[in-house]
Amino acid sequence: MKQFWKDKKFLKDMLVIAIPIALQNLITSSLNMVDTLMISELGKSSIAAVGLANQLFFFYSLIIFGINSGSSIFISQFWGKNDTENIKRVLGLAVSLSALSGLIFTMVAFFCPEIVMRFFIKEEIVVRLGSDYLRIVSLSYIITGISFAFSIASRSIGQPKMPMIVSAISFITNTIFNYLLIFGHFGFPELGVKGAAYGTLIARIVEISFILYFVYTGIKPLAATLRELTDWTKEFVNRYLKTTYPVIINETFWALGQVMYSAAYARMGAEATAAVQVASTIQNIFFVMVRGLANACTVMVGNKIGAGDEEEAYNYAIQFLTMSTIAGLALGVILGLTPDLTLKLFRNLELDVYNLSRKLLMVAGIFYFIRTFNSTLIVGVLRGGGDTNFSMYLEMGAVWLIGVPLAFIGVLLLKLPVYIVFILVSFEEIVKAVIGLPRVKSKKWIRNVT
Repeated sequence: MKQFWKDKKFLKDMLVIAIPIALQNLITSSLNMVDTLMISELGKSSIAAVGLANQLFFFYSLIIFGINSGSSIFISQFWGKNDTENIKRVLGLAVSLSALSGLIFTMVAFFCPEIVMRFFIKEEIVVRLGSDYLRIVSLSYIITGISFAFSIASRSIGQPKMPMIVSAISFITNTIFNYLLIFGHFGFPELGVKGAAYGTLIARIVEISFILYFVYTGIKPLAATLRELTDWTKEFVNRYLKTTYPVIINETFWALGQVMYSAAYARMGAEATAAVQVASTIQNIFFVMVRGLANACTVMVGNKIGAGDEEEAYNYAIQFLTMSTIAGLALGVILGLTPDLTLKLFRNLELDVYNLSRKLLMVAGIFYFIRTFNSTLIVGVLRGGGDTNFSMYLEMGAVWLIGVPLAFIGVLLLKLPVYIVFILVSFEEIVKAVIGLPRVKSKKWIRNVT
């Protein structure tokens, strides 16, 4: 096997896919950071309210990520065979399932926002602010699901630039309307957290408009008619679901696990909840390059398996895992040693929130390389190779048998500070790496699903 820095074809293909995806993730994470920065001007109750309200969207977004990550396995392998008819069928299934999921979450968030908020926290001001935000932002969920399906499909056929450009447009739109509607500038009403929700809704409408324009004017493999999108046979749907359902279940229960972590942190009050939100926002900025590597791994490994070159698929997997670990070590050192620098962005943080956020970032830096390794292992290698059942059991087991129990033991029984609970939760990452690496070396994950 060539070292990745000497393999020019690997580097070229990886950079073509990974850089636009990383830039798109940077834009998306920057959008979250801008939201948090602007809302932080309103105080810790507003930060906590929006952070907890968005746990429902986070749950939904990971379900649609599961749907479309599963679809990406098929699309990337079909693309390796130049089979555009089946690519359109898979895209149609992904759009339909994403929109159906969006409808369910929209109904919950629009009609029962207080119930959602009280699941996390009892402080009335946080519940009220979060409910106001949820009712409005829920109207963007279905649109987001459809946009996501087209974006992931575009990446899977080696065209990641379109989602990147659209994300940039969405970022600018959201930032402008947040500025106008949160604070009431230039004659617009001052709406506070409601303004942030309207900014997100407007940005999502703009986003779907540009995605559909770019697809139907320049990306022929995805420019399907309604009939092509829904031209499914029972056998095709069964084959799709057999491979995809473990990914959907995986992401659903992993996301639910993350929501349970937020529920545990929220038991500590608005200060801990706000600190976790701030620290998570900064961590996501650091994570963008690794997400790019993981997604590039999914596409490139899937393409190789679809083309019948399984040995090269294994070589690519090892190279991606090596790169993500090196990147994680470097980023972890920077994250852990520079909390005072990154927290300067949040000018009006209250002192208690600032101190907790600082400690959380230092702890996160220690475990960062394991997290980046696992991201590429599960999303890139195991799913890209079609080994969706194993990745499902690995993630669900680590979260629900280790992470969630330790979180609630730390909060409710031991009454530990939030940054110590974060250390306990991070043991799930160690378990995933220890179990996952032998699976990669066994090559049992290489499966041609097409």
